Amino acid sequence: MLSTTLQQGLERYSIGPTVRALRLRKKIGLVELGRHTGLSPALLSKIERGRLFPTLPTLLRIALVFGVDLHYFFKGPRETPVLAVVRRKDRVCLPERPGRGPMSYVFASLDFAATERKFNAYYAEFRRIPADAVRPHEHSGVEFLYVVRGTLQVQVGAEARVLRAGDSMYFDSTVPHSYRRAGAGACTAIVVTAA
Repeated sequence: MLSTTLQQGLERYSIGPTVRALRLRKKIGLVELGRHTGLSPALLSKIERGRLFPTLPTLLRIALVFGVDLHYFFKGPRETPVLAVVRRKDRVCLPERPGRGPMSYVFASLDFAATERKFNAYYAEFRRIPADAVRPHEHSGVEFLYVVRGTLQVQVGAEARVLRAGDSMYFDSTVPHSYRRAGAGACTAIVVTAA
């Protein structure tokens, strides 16, 4: 239980309403946010209503989904232009489905350090796995990908497209889609998502 002083100190940051505003701006529900963060919709609801103050690791999970950093929840209006550099060695890697069988890809965030992002950019490495192990997923917005190296099969709905180095693709990411390395060699791409 928090003391009155701590409670009042945390309330002035309006973390719950800020989370709710971000969620509504992205047009996603509590259940979908829960899937992306690994947190229960009930917990997220308590945070949004100010009944529970999130720990920093919990808040960071939420922040990563919305493309903001922790600073976003604790600062006033921006005083300087947005500028962020992410060094190769500092990239944050996001596996496809942590702890759930073979992974067909790993995404490394290229822009996680930028606050208030309008899109999310990733460097993706695709692995060779059996076709029956590939699981489609969907998310709000659109997606763009540019194949840097190798051959990639992208399934969007009922349509499968094969892309080679130098090819690009833009599609509605609310349609279930999946990726599968099609060639024997390494396959990498730049992937950009926007809500």
